This record gives sequence, C-alpha cells and structure tokens, in this order.
Amino acid sequence: MKYFDEAKELWLNYVPRNGQSDIVEGEVIRAIEKLRCEAQGNGNANWDGGFEMLVLYILDVLNDPDVFSAAMLVEIKADVHTLLTSAEDPYLEDDVYDRLTDRVIEWHIAKGGPIKREKILNCIDKREKGAVLNKLFFF
Repeated sequence: MKYFDEAKELWLNYVPRNGQSDIVEGEVIRAIEKLRCEAQGNGNANWDGGFEMLVLYILDVLNDPDVFSAAMLVEIKADVHTLLTSAEDPYLEDDVYDRLTDRVIEWHIAKGGPIKREKILNCIDKREKGAVLNKLFFF
C-alpha cells in the first residue's frame, strides 16, 4: 500500500467504532476494510446484500473521471468487479483492497477532503443499483 499512513489517519479520524462514517473517505475505507475482514476472516460466510451495497458504494465514489485517468478507472472497475463477484469464492489477497485504499487517498487529496456525506445509504433500490452497475460494466 502506497498511502498506509494517510489511510491510517483517515481511519482514526473518520471511521467510528460503530456504524457508518459521516465522511465519504471514512465510509469508503470502512467499506473496503469490512469487505477484507469478511473475506479473509470469514470466507464470505456472512455475504449478503449489505456487502454488495458496500462494493457498489466504493464504485460510486471512486468512478470519478475528474480525479482518475481512463486507465485508472479501468483498474478501479476491475478491482470492484473482483470483489463484487467474490461472494462464493472470497478474494483473500491484499492487493485489491490495498489498491482501492490507495485510490481513496488519491480521491481525498484531489477533492481537498474530507468530504461530508450528503446522505446515508441504508439500501440501494433496483434503479440505483442498475445505475451503479452500468458504471462498472459499460465504460
């Protein structure tokens, strides 16, 4: 991981002990680490729609052409696809999780964050889910 210290600082400052973060960067890092912990610690035994929602949230934030080059967006989408399709076959290596965390730090720097979250997503309806999936598969 290229930005370990920066990610640690975001975690300590913006990820609460329980529940969602009020800061976009904190919530994306929390989502990445929750997915990593579930895969590596539980073999995705608890995978459900909530984990899928976390993956889609990561994509929704990081799919930002104002911050990332076209090549970097392809890499982000490939990493997200790896996680989104890992329910039955957990992705256990650190590389994807670390790369996505590095992208969060780059996004944070580019946006001059921290960025306050405008709304808390408790669920994604089918229309929203379709729009987010279109960002992944039609680029």
